[in-house]
Amino acid sequence: MTGAQPAPGSHAFRTVDSRLVYNGAIVALRLDQVEMPDGRVVEREVVEHHGAVAVVALDDDGQVVLIRQYRHPLGERLLELPAGLIDIAGEDPLAAAQRELAEETGLAAHEWSVLVDVALSPGFTDEALRVYLARGLTDTERPAPEHEEADLELVRMPLGVAVRAALAGEIVNATAVAGLLALSAADTAELPLRPADAPWPGLPSALLRRQTAQRNTD
Repeated sequence: MTGAQPAPGSHAFRTVDSRLVYNGAIVALRLDQVEMPDGRVVEREVVEHHGAVAVVALDDDGQVVLIRQYRHPLGERLLELPAGLIDIAGEDPLAAAQRELAEETGLAAHEWSVLVDVALSPGFTDEALRVYLARGLTDTERPAPEHEEADLELVRMPLGVAVRAALAGEIVNATAVAGLLALSAADTAELPLRPADAPWPGLPSALLRRQTAQRNTD
């Protein structure tokens, strides 16, 4: 103990030391030494990750455009939303979402809004994503897919069916579950959505800053 502890909710968790132990293409791992309310310093593992965007694309018939994609860590194909990383310095999140929708589905949209922002696992990673709602879908040019995306299967289903699939454990991708349930809740309660250019203070930037600085020194 180093004196009286601060009132709950008032402590400044100061990082007294930080060490990078791994720096990869889409994640980095650092070890932070963080000062606790009782004065002790403890180690926290932090996985840095790029920000990401996802799209609930809703057609004029009320069907959601999903993709079925192979995910190697699980060794199986999952039903997901079109999504991707913000791994280009300075790229606007909306532009990234529009790019990913075109690349993964061959679709564009006339109407965009922010559906929900999600911090995916804040106990150990800064990974966060923004889910957009896209309406007024039209066909657009789709670049030739590569790697896992060459195996993508497009699946359309009514929003209600997709929500039931999430609640039944048939859609387990966290991004898809969050986006589908958020849209269902917003529609049911007739809640307004944020504009597509709404501020996103939770957008992670540490990994992209490090990678950009490293490229500039190479």
